[in-house]
Amino acid sequence: MVSQKVVIKNPTGLHLRPAGILCKEAMQFKSLITFLYKDSTANAKSVLSVLGACVKCGDEIEFVCEGEDEEEALKSLVQAVESGLGE
Repeated sequence: MVSQKVVIKNPTGLHLRPAGILCKEAMQFKSLITFLYKDSTANAKSVLSVLGACVKCGDEIEFVCEGEDEEEALKSLVQAVESGLGE
């Protein structure tokens, strides 16, 4: 299991479009990918789960990846968030 914290830079937080991009990125990997935000855990492969977390701009989330391609998955997701998730 690997994990890393990252700050959401999108001005509007994780609304539908960036949430969809995040999920699409996460689905490329076999690992279980979740993120921790406040007191909840969200499945990064589920758009509804990501939207339900209500992550805003400037909030810090912690990705947790567990599985055979966990290192690669974590690196890819952190890079996607840091690049602004298409915005």
